[in-house]
Amino acid sequence: MTPAPTSTSPRPSPSSSPSASPRVTTRAPTTAPSTCSIPSRLLGRDLERLGTTRKVVALTFDGGGDDQGVASILRTLSTQGVPASFFLTGEFVDDFPASAQAIAARHPVGNHSYHHPDLTTLSSAAIRTEVRSAATRIKAVTGQDPRPWFRFPLGAVDARTIDVVNAECYVPFRWTVDTLGWKGTSGGQSVSTVVDRVVSRLVPGQIVLMHVGAHPTDHSTLDADALPRMIGELRARGYSFVTLGAVIGPAP
Repeated sequence: MTPAPTSTSPRPSPSSSPSASPRVTTRAPTTAPSTCSIPSRLLGRDLERLGTTRKVVALTFDGGGDDQGVASILRTLSTQGVPASFFLTGEFVDDFPASAQAIAARHPVGNHSYHHPDLTTLSSAAIRTEVRSAATRIKAVTGQDPRPWFRFPLGAVDARTIDVVNAECYVPFRWTVDTLGWKGTSGGQSVSTVVDRVVSRLVPGQIVLMHVGAHPTDHSTLDADALPRMIGELRARGYSFVTLGAVIGPAP
């Protein structure tokens, strides 16, 4: 898939990309968010790092395709005692409710839109519908409010879209490094390349982008497979793990 044009050159993800013709769903009307407060220092930003000199890393996982890597990822995180943050689309939650519930029972869940479109191509009203529809489904299925965590589908972002999601009580989080595990073995990636990308770009406050799904054609789950080794390599370098709450605190 060709990446959508954005101000920050996003990388596409087959495991979290919408189909060519997103399915149309009919849902009960969603409502505007209650009053919330986002720290002024976070407004208008798509955060690429945690903003700390501490040797900590935030592992983040996007869910927008299938759930083939979920069980392995959750098992590794539990066994290793590592926190992580997840961003789920509304479609993912509807298609894989048991996986969404299992994730939310252990880790914070953020909003990744409902259909995973390029939000920069939509009207502000359509963006609000995407965000609110996803929030409605995430809360209904998992019981967890996704605010204030948001990740732009495809990494496609501009000033207007950031303003819209800020007004919906969200702070968008980008990433410091994309593992490229979404490219799969057919795209020349491997467990070693996934781990090496993270380690070679290691900085305090690093945000790592991974995905919970399998590659759509070769069916590899490189991020899930690489996770145990990645955790070991980062710990060997004196790093520990935090959720995105290290930046913003609890939901409003």
